[in-house]
Amino acid sequence: MNLIKNVQVAFEESVKTKLLAKDTLAEKVAIAGKLMADCLRADRKILSCGNGGSAADSQHFVGELINRLYIERRSLSAIALNTDTSTITAIANDYSYDDIFAKPLSALGKNGDVLLVISTSGNSKNILQAIKIAHELNLVVIALTGCDGGKISKILRPNDVEIRVPSKIVTRIQETHILILHCLCELIDIQLFQNT
Repeated sequence: MNLIKNVQVAFEESVKTKLLAKDTLAEKVAIAGKLMADCLRADRKILSCGNGGSAADSQHFVGELINRLYIERRSLSAIALNTDTSTITAIANDYSYDDIFAKPLSALGKNGDVLLVISTSGNSKNILQAIKIAHELNLVVIALTGCDGGKISKILRPNDVEIRVPSKIVTRIQETHILILHCLCELIDIQLFQNT
């Protein structure tokens, strides 16, 4: 067992995935960044959700918007739907785990908001339910996926944006999702605060 070699291979795979994603996803990330900046410029908000590691990524993204990434600026309006354990467990207990994001979204989402969903497989039932509610509320959906995009890619509308990492390895997808989220934060800051 060569532990050093295992680490080196992980780094190499991560770099290869990111380089491939750079060539295939830059335009979609830029489009998503513009949609998010336009949403915030119009005094709307970004709502986000995910499960497991994607839930952590959702919180990370919202934390960067409410606090800051690099530049000193005002806080931006964003909510991670996966952070309220009392609401999540009440909904899961009384209704279904599939509704844990859809129900809060139906209360908090307004026309002009953006829903950011993060799912490595693209098949999370609670994410699919949230997208359904987002469409009913006329929210734009930005979906970070991987693999073949799963069921999410099949229900997105033409004005939605899917940013699908070109990999089938969950860890590589998640690592690239973090980079994409940081790019989105930078694009938002550039558009909203570069000249201030």
